Amino acid sequence: MSRKKISLIGGGQIGQILALISAQKELGDVVILDIPDFEGPVQGKALDLMEMRPLEGLDVNIKGTSNYADIADSDVIIITAGVPRKPGMSRDDLLDINLKIISHVAENVKKYAPNAFVIVVSNPLDAIVYAFYKVSGFAKNKIIGMAGALDSSRFKAFIAMETGYSTQDVSCLVLGGHGDTMVPLTRLATVGGVPVAELLDAETLAAIEKRTRMAGGEIVKLLGNGSAFFSPAQSAIEMAESFLMDKKRIIPCAGLCEGEYGINGLFIGVPCVIGAGGIEKIIEVELNDDEKAALKVTADHVAAVVAETKL
Repeated sequence: MSRKKISLIGGGQIGQILALISAQKELGDVVILDIPDFEGPVQGKALDLMEMRPLEGLDVNIKGTSNYADIADSDVIIITAGVPRKPGMSRDDLLDINLKIISHVAENVKKYAPNAFVIVVSNPLDAIVYAFYKVSGFAKNKIIGMAGALDSSRFKAFIAMETGYSTQDVSCLVLGGHGDTMVPLTRLATVGGVPVAELLDAETLAAIEKRTRMAGGEIVKLLGNGSAFFSPAQSAIEMAESFLMDKKRIIPCAGLCEGEYGINGLFIGVPCVIGAGGIEKIIEVELNDDEKAALKVTADHVAAVVAETKL
């Protein structure tokens, strides 16, 4: 049986970590693609990873390139191409620059890998995944945005940090846009099946919610140049792995809503079942009035940014 093929569009910080984790998990052969100006660096990263393989007994091939023909027949495409945030920038400030980039990427993915499952990581996430969908013409089940997976991981991390309990036992969910209006569902968060509200006081939980919403900006500020890369990469791998291995995991991701949660025509963070068919189902959680109101705020914000794409 031939190995699966994973192509990474963008060979920067997230791209190189995606390549590393893909190789370590032996998910398939890896192609790292970047613009011609960066072909040398991605070839260098690929060769470095190839030389690492014997140390871990890994049998996958990794290639760096600037030629889109090399992504032909990919099973999974993960897109990180674009300009990262700098301190003081919102994700939305990136729209004009990254919209041009994603349109070019979408045309080439459509040409060379029309059957791939596509995971978009580039910001502003909700608008960029929408743009890829519109330009590529891909079916809605084969295009997804990496948002809620990362946002929920951050929510879990902060709950684990505050309680002192294992991250393995924390279960929680973040809905909505990948930005400051996202909706952490504290009411449903548990640690080992115990409601988190029984473990932490209301003030601490409110602070965790706020920190979750602002988590990306917190890292941007600390780094001083660039944005998060380890956690976004692992989040995208979690999604790719569920698709490649038909795991049917329920992962909060930016999927196209067509009536779910009262939202129409937007990619927004919702619980998605990811299996061999791509997004196989969107799970609708019963929300209370406050949560519904918060979700409407985030949906309205996503709609406003998407409108700016004029697609």
